[in-house]
Amino acid sequence: MDWSHYRFRSLWALPAPPDIVYDLLEQAEGYPRWWPQVREVNRIDDTSGVITIRSVLPYDMTFTAREVRRERGAGVLEIAMSGDLDGWVRWTVTPRGGGSLARYEQVVDVNKPLLRRLAVPGRPVFRANHWLMMRSGRRGLAAHLARARQGGHEDGHQAV
Repeated sequence: MDWSHYRFRSLWALPAPPDIVYDLLEQAEGYPRWWPQVREVNRIDDTSGVITIRSVLPYDMTFTAREVRRERGAGVLEIAMSGDLDGWVRWTVTPRGGGSLARYEQVVDVNKPLLRRLAVPGRPVFRANHWLMMRSGRRGLAAHLARARQGGHEDGHQAV
């Protein structure tokens, strides 16, 4: 078993229609506004960028994200990742009741040298760190959607 290989899955029930959730998830450069652990997103071009994340543990992870699939009708957004993390992430947004269900799937290999050295003893802590990051992201997006709804901007954008 490769102890630096991870599979993650999270389900986010959100109080907004799928189109609105999809639009926000599609705009990666906006993630730092509502997801505190996404520290920085710098676009390279129309389909790629460099992203820096940091959850509870005191280390940053930086990777290049490149769009590989964008299917609005199916609610699917998928990226390939390379750098401190190699692999892929897929969002699938579907209707659920009066809102949405955002399914997050990730399969990655960790390349950051320190984390590879600590792969066996650190694995439960790294998984918990990811869980905390995802919980914060769900809460942040739900709050962002609520603020947008209260301000009359259902698309999640601030009035200028």
